[in-house]
This record gives sequence, C-alpha cells and structure tokens, in this order.
Amino acid sequence: MKNALWDSYQLFLDVARGGGLTGAASSSGLSPATIGRRMLDLESQIGRSLFQRSQTGYVLTGDGQELFDQLLEMEAAARKIESWQRDAQGAAIVRIAAGTWVGWLLSQNMPSICSERDGFRIDLNLAERRASLAHRESDIGIRAFEPEETNLAAVKTGDVAYAAYQARNMRFAGPRRWIAVAEEDAISAYLRWPHQNQREAIAVTVNRPRSLYDLVLAGAGIAVLPCFVGDLEPRLERVGEEVASLRHGQWIVMNDADRHRREIRTVVDRMTRLLKSHADLFAGNRPTYI
Repeated sequence: MKNALWDSYQLFLDVARGGGLTGAASSSGLSPATIGRRMLDLESQIGRSLFQRSQTGYVLTGDGQELFDQLLEMEAAARKIESWQRDAQGAAIVRIAAGTWVGWLLSQNMPSICSERDGFRIDLNLAERRASLAHRESDIGIRAFEPEETNLAAVKTGDVAYAAYQARNMRFAGPRRWIAVAEEDAISAYLRWPHQNQREAIAVTVNRPRSLYDLVLAGAGIAVLPCFVGDLEPRLERVGEEVASLRHGQWIVMNDADRHRREIRTVVDRMTRLLKSHADLFAGNRPTYI
C-alpha cells in the first residue's frame, strides 16, 4: 500500500469521525478546502462514493461505512503492534478520550492520575465526539451514556448537571446576549441548547467549548456550562436554575479485554476516585461559598 494512499485513508477517518471537514481540520491541521479536495481524490482513486455531502456535514455511504469498518480493524491491529513494541521498551501509554470539561478537570489534577513514580505515560485526547474504544482507538473514555457494546466495561461516576452562567453581578443595558458554540460544531446537547432555545439572542459564536468560559468571564454574555465548571468559578453566577433537560449520567469506559492491564486498571481507579470526589459538584450541588 502506498504511503500517500494510507495518508488519505487516515484523513478519511478524521472526516468520518468528525462528521465533516471542520472536525477533520481541527484533528489533522489541514484546511477544510484541502481536506475536501483530498476526499474527492480518494473517491476518484478507489472508484467509490464514500460520503453524502450536505450543509450539515458528511454522512458515510454504504461503501464509506464498509471502508471505515475495515480501516478501524487495521488501526486496531496497528495499535496492538505499537503497544507490544512499547511494552518491550517499558514505556506503556494509556490513552484517555474525554470531553472538553472533564479533560479540563483531569488536566488540573493530572499529578493524581500519573506521577513521576509511574511506569506509564498519559495520552489525553480532548474532543466532544463520542469516545470510541471498541477498536482500541483509546484505552479509557468518558461517556454521557452507559455503553451498549458488549466488549466494553464501565464504571458510573454520577450525574452531570448544567446551567446558564454570566459574570457575577453583570447587568445588561439591553436584551441579554448569549454566547454559543457555532451550530456546525455543537455536537453535545448542552452546546445545541442555545441554538434551540435562545437562537435570536446569540451575539457571539465560537468553534471550541473552552472559549465559552473565557467569554463569559470577560462579560461578553451568557453561556451554558457544566455546573462543576461554573460553580467552581467565584467570578461567575448562575442565570436561573439548572437546565434539567440536559442532566445526564457519566461513565468511565474501557475495553473489557484490556481493563485488567496494570496501567489501565491503575488509571481507571484514580480517575474514578477523582470524579467521585467531585460528584456533588458534577450533580449541581453548589459549593458552600455560593
């Protein structure tokens, strides 16, 4: 297989996983226009239509799904070889897939997840898309629903609540202004909520959830955030009560065949302790100083 073709296959996986060119651009570093041309070239090269294209994104055709499944199997095999090589070199890597805000919390507490005394390293991948573990793209994932795949194991850590936040004591001279992630990037339910409920009041859009926090702190408007993020920031205050329709459970998920590997078991145990120690905040129970 030519390297150029394999590079196109990897880019195809980015588009399929991201649901379009924008998601693939953030993961590949290429422009959406370049990725679009590369996908047209790939379809021409293999003689099959891989995507149904629309303004809302890219959806796999039957041939596209078949190629996607085959490439996942190839990726899984390649990762097993990489893991085997790393084990021989004594440098195991534990790959964690998490959303923006759980990743934010993990980053703040990384010494409790992996320290200089551990014989493994952490690869932390942050994205709003669903963590895929069935083909070992990641070793550990955080999901908002209990996995249905029979080859995955899961530990529930509690519930996650959401609310609207603004800068503390902020007063709008005119109508309230809302901040939202751009609709094409709004993958999660809490990111879609402003578009579904405050569309006419949206004054600022961004392409990454992390920017919502900074913009709210700057007084640019109101945004929906997880309560464990908004309530921990004394410079923010809730606008109204919890958005009850957004509440969901949270699970740490891992491949059932790998969960007994020492380094994975260690990281899962530490992540479980960390997330459960914040269970009240995740569930929207405000700190006593609020």
